[in-house]
This record gives sequence, C-alpha cells and structure tokens, in this order.
Amino acid sequence: MWSTASSWLRAIVGLLYPEVCQFCNEQRASAGEGFVCSTCWSRAGAIRFIRPPFCLRCGLPYDGAITTDFICGNCHGIKLHFTSARSATVAAGLVLEAIHRFKYQRHLWLEPFLADLLLRELKPWLEAHAVDLLVPVPLHPVKRREREFNQSQRIAAAISRATGLPCSASCLKRVRETGTQTALSREQRAINVRKAFAINRSFPLNGKRVLLIDDVFTTGATANACARVLRSAGALDVAVWTVARSV
Repeated sequence: MWSTASSWLRAIVGLLYPEVCQFCNEQRASAGEGFVCSTCWSRAGAIRFIRPPFCLRCGLPYDGAITTDFICGNCHGIKLHFTSARSATVAAGLVLEAIHRFKYQRHLWLEPFLADLLLRELKPWLEAHAVDLLVPVPLHPVKRREREFNQSQRIAAAISRATGLPCSASCLKRVRETGTQTALSREQRAINVRKAFAINRSFPLNGKRVLLIDDVFTTGATANACARVLRSAGALDVAVWTVARSV
C-alpha cells in the first residue's frame, strides 16, 4: 500500500516537475540533483569552487602563487566579529543564476543543488573545526512575508539534516528592515545593517561555537553584524559559510 502511494506521489511530482535539467531543458536530471544535469555541472566556468590561496579571515580568493596564509587588504583595519568566513563557490555563472532563481523566482527545487555545493566544501572543514549550532542569517518579517521563505534558513536546514548538527532559526532575528544592499558600497552596507539584528534572549548561547549560514558573501557587512550580536550574547566563536562568494 505504501509502495503504491509512493509510486503515485512520484508520478504526480513528475508531472509537475519533469525530470529534466531546468537550465538546458535537454538532459535528464532528478529532484535529488536539484534538476541540474551533469552536462551543465561540467560546463566550463559554470561552477568555480574556491580553492587556496584565499584570505585567512574573509575567504576572498586570490589569483596568484601564494603558498603561505595571508590576510587580504580588505580585512586590515576592520574589526571582524567572526573568526573566519568561507564560501564554496564563486558567485558567477550557473551558481549565481541558480541562487537568483531560488531566491527571487521561488525555484525551490534548486535547494538540493545549492546545499550540495556548500556541503562538498563544508564537510572537510567540519572535520577540523568543532561546531555546536547552525544559525541562518535571518530575514526581516516583512521581507519574509514577501518572499514566503528564507533561503538561508532552508539551506541551513538541509545542512543540518546532512550533518546532524542542530540548527536554530529563532535565536537570531532581524529587527530593522534595511532594504537591498546591492547598490551600496562596503561602508554603506556596514551602516545599513547597523543594529539590524538582535538575539533571542531565551535561547542560551554561552560558550557555543556557532556556524552562520547564508547564500552569498559580498562585503561581509551582514555576516559581521550577525556575528557581533552572537558574540555579545555569549557565543564562544562564530564562523561563516556561504554557498557563493562575490569577487
């Protein structure tokens, strides 16, 4: 009986979302793959994973022959409240298009694809770093109602399921609507998110090592503002991981 029901469910899902790549509309791609086929995956420049060398603090990749740890010029002279920030890929090509479709067009079937990109790079890092709690970057309630979901929360939940790490979408909240940061400079972004986040005092963070999850890291203003609040609430350490990094 359960087998029959599952078959009917797969058939209905197949009608709504045919198992074909949503980017080339030619090759077969399953829901578990986020409807992204292997051909699009392997296309030159479609997905660029970030590899060393990169900045020890913000993870900015560097095109050069540097063999020692370094901190980029953007991080000098700025008080960073997170220990380190890393991104799985460069925000370009197929990855950037997938993020935009996911966030702004509600193509929720791309969630497995984006979560998988992050997991591929995050898992080795987790083997060397202790984490007690995953925290997604929150949306303001107004933005949440407009979008109907928080993309960072969905990705963090997928990471939680895959790793077994607990995830809390309630300990950090956005208390001030800041609008889009797209056209703002680094300094303007930092001002824009000042006092935009607050902690849920009923959620104890004392001594916890927090991993902040977001979709894209641009200047780090949002991540830094979140980390500042988490640290002030007692978090022992805050690291940041995102699916993609603007360069």
